[in-house]
Amino acid sequence: MSEIVYETIVKVGDPSVARVLVAALEGYGFHPLRRDNDGPPGLPGFTGLSGLPIDVPSDEAADARVLANALLKDMLAG
Repeated sequence: MSEIVYETIVKVGDPSVARVLVAALEGYGFHPLRRDNDGPPGLPGFTGLSGLPIDVPSDEAADARVLANALLKDMLAG
């Protein structure tokens, strides 16, 4: 069995937006890495300065990156 290598396709500053983006990517058939309790101990979901990384298997990264950026553009337009 080969090991799955993940690649960061985008970093999102808002944990709520990150969760919605992960769900949307899954809905389109991608396999993002779930990070339900990211952050330092006692601070789950803490984003830090660079935001929460959204990671997908490297063989899905190119297509998932295009979709993620388009979804984020629509989500943050309002």
